Amino acid sequence: MKTLIVHAHPEPKSLNSSLKDLAVSTLEAAGHEVRVSDLYAMNWKAVVDAADYGPEASDPLKVARDSGRALTAGTLTPDVVAEQEKLLWADTVIFQFPLWWYTMPAILKGWVDRVFTHRFAYGVGEHSATKYGERFGEGTLAGRRALLSVTVGGPESHYSERGINGPIDDVLFPIQHGILYHPGIEVLPPFVLYSADRTTDADFPDVAKAWEQRLLTLETTEPIAYRRQNFGDYEIPSLHLKEGLEPKGRTGFGLHVRG
Repeated sequence: MKTLIVHAHPEPKSLNSSLKDLAVSTLEAAGHEVRVSDLYAMNWKAVVDAADYGPEASDPLKVARDSGRALTAGTLTPDVVAEQEKLLWADTVIFQFPLWWYTMPAILKGWVDRVFTHRFAYGVGEHSATKYGERFGEGTLAGRRALLSVTVGGPESHYSERGINGPIDDVLFPIQHGILYHPGIEVLPPFVLYSADRTTDADFPDVAKAWEQRLLTLETTEPIAYRRQNFGDYEIPSLHLKEGLEPKGRTGFGLHVRG
């Protein structure tokens, strides 16, 4: 298996960095090929601008149109091209990051903004009265799997069904469904480490054991059963879930998970 780890934490001695290093050693010991994009170490440019799209960028800038044109013309910047090539190389992508303000760190969001260009991660496939593009289960990155490994400052109870922060599956839905499943990546249930700020050196062996177990079952873990867009569950072109398909009592984001 070929695994890309996209790591987003500024401190090399952090818990996140330790989990990243453990993922590398565990997967390599199991015979997997591993590549790492350590965004802070790479000094990753986190903002989209006209310089990303070569000398033909429009004025005023139109990010979707310009990014797709630059992809086709081969004029995307080398750093973006390198990350797209890593994604195409990988079978599995692990995202290692702390949950900051209910989402990923800005540098990682900037990686998504710049790397997931038009005609690469979106704007792919037929758009017609019967098909609204190849996305949500189809797309350029179909056939790959992704796993979020997330450290969370608060206790698990805060992220439960009745917890003040909302269920962790809802908090992560925009990332798992909106960013990863949109271009076709199957998403595995996340590895979430709660109360991360209170994790001590004495706690780490248990954390490491749980993380190793998840890593060694990447190929056999069932992905989250998100509904595919173009396979009968949604009306086209409204993309509303068809009546009668909603599980009893389920609302909100949960409507888009089968079963």
